[in-house]
Amino acid sequence: MRRAVAGIVLALAAGLLAAGCGTGGRANPHADTANGQKLFTGKGQCAACHTLAAAGSTGTIGPNLDDAFSADRTQGFKQSTIENIVLDQIRLGSGPLSNGVSKTEAATPMPANLVTGSDAQDVAAYVASVAGVGNATTKPPSQLGNDGKAIFSAECAGCHTLKAAGATGTVGPNLDQLKPNLARVQKQVTNGGAVMPAFKGKLTAQQIAAVAKFVSSSAGK
Repeated sequence: MRRAVAGIVLALAAGLLAAGCGTGGRANPHADTANGQKLFTGKGQCAACHTLAAAGSTGTIGPNLDDAFSADRTQGFKQSTIENIVLDQIRLGSGPLSNGVSKTEAATPMPANLVTGSDAQDVAAYVASVAGVGNATTKPPSQLGNDGKAIFSAECAGCHTLKAAGATGTVGPNLDQLKPNLARVQKQVTNGGAVMPAFKGKLTAQQIAAVAKFVSSSAGK
């Protein structure tokens, strides 16, 4: 039911990209992606409805944003184009989803202007910076075992730079520059902090220890 709604929204997004819509130069090169992540994961905002691996969100009411944009990245669409599409969606909402979908299935459309102004630009910039960046086909945590590098690539690479993992994320700190020790990484991954979600409950204690060991032993090398 809700998957049918999601499919329609995905198709609309793909169509807009293919048509070159959303490319009116409205992407803000100075948008605050850290604020965007905070708003995305905040109570009552986007994470409750959307799956986005970099945010640790698994909502199923709206489209899976990793799936929505991974193919577009492969096809070479610019990040600014994706940002404008997301910004359009935030401003317009999903509208009435009636193309072959029952009234019951269309009962929870995305309202327009959940966030506005610079906040909307920040959310759009954040989503555009991490959606579909190597995460759409990533194995779920239960299938990653205790491979610290694999766990980092699946759960952390979208937000952090770490040369050893080939990660170039810019939402969170550059770990090669920060060079955190084992205890610091383990605490941060477990409890989260600032705009970073807590992974306690999503990753096992053994997986958290493994990814902390990988980061602390490879950062800056």
